[in-house]
Amino acid sequence: MSAPQTQLHHPLRSQRLNAVTHAPHERLEALVKAREPFASRDNFARFVAAQYLFQYDLQHLYASPVLAAHVEDLPARCRVEAARLDLADFGVPVPAGDDSIRAREMGLGEALAWIFVSEGSKLGAEFLFKKAAALELNEQFGARHLAAPEGGRAQGWKAFVKALDGLALDAEQERKAEAAAIEAFERFGAHLERCFG
Repeated sequence: MSAPQTQLHHPLRSQRLNAVTHAPHERLEALVKAREPFASRDNFARFVAAQYLFQYDLQHLYASPVLAAHVEDLPARCRVEAARLDLADFGVPVPAGDDSIRAREMGLGEALAWIFVSEGSKLGAEFLFKKAAALELNEQFGARHLAAPEGGRAQGWKAFVKALDGLALDAEQERKAEAAAIEAFERFGAHLERCFG
């Protein structure tokens, strides 16, 4: 799956990835809304479980020294531990992740495209974090994984995008990065479906 060529003429890689993932992003937002994660704490705990599974998929990428050479403070950006602690707050067992993503060999562009989706979600998490407050959840209980990172959401995103846009990739690597970003959105959707049953 790829975006029409007219969408891919953005000069910056981050803009091209935003364009190519527009439709899967909208589908995922609709799926989240349909599952009503803020209707109850039970629903929200299911949402956290999906977040945990997605962060589990990416944990090895955040820990990669090769990727960390390109992105400042990369290991600290991972939210798998925050999601695990949130699940513990709700008394919910940590779901077993599979290793299908971890087992892959990924090029630099592919790996950072997966992280692009995760890092981009931190911007939208500001809205989700405010909604979680209605369930009396916060950065100390139940909603750690949605809390703003140290230094703020915008600063962290700008630093990541600068690194992403500064990479030198060939045409095939660009294609794989675009495919990986689309797959990342679809993967999170699959986790949501699993956790909400």
